[in-house]
Amino acid sequence: MSMAFFNTFLSLFLLLSLLSLSSPHSLSSSSSIHDLLRSKGLPAGLLPDEVKSYKLSENGLLEVFLDGPCLTKYENRVFFESVVRANLTYGSLIGVEGLSQEELFLWLPVKDIIVDDPKSGLILFDIGVAHKQLSLSLFEDPPHCKPQGGLKLKKHVRKEKGFESLR
Repeated sequence: MSMAFFNTFLSLFLLLSLLSLSSPHSLSSSSSIHDLLRSKGLPAGLLPDEVKSYKLSENGLLEVFLDGPCLTKYENRVFFESVVRANLTYGSLIGVEGLSQEELFLWLPVKDIIVDDPKSGLILFDIGVAHKQLSLSLFEDPPHCKPQGGLKLKKHVRKEKGFESLR
């Protein structure tokens, strides 16, 4: 009887071990996302410390979940929504959603983040209207991101008082 118990225990242990290895793309540690970025040729500091979990699908879609919307600064201010999505390939995040950068008092969505040549020391940010090259050294360490409640930057448009409102 004890041999049957041992075989059952061993089978259960092996099954649980295999299950834990079968889903390496769904991790919940914020340090794990930073390790993933490094393994893909990107600096760890592209995402803040406040990442609570992430999912990486087999087709390369990366979904990063933060504690909430937050604001940080590299060279300029950067706004992270609660969920940031992008297609992750070696050296790039393409089709980024949920990340905006302040440029000359305007908030512009970051479309792509690319490290073509790590030896150049530069990282390229495609902000739609322009491509901006920044020093990779700005992104070495994950920044602290300050909570911004329900702030939606896309809705922050200055309303002008028109002629009609002055009557």
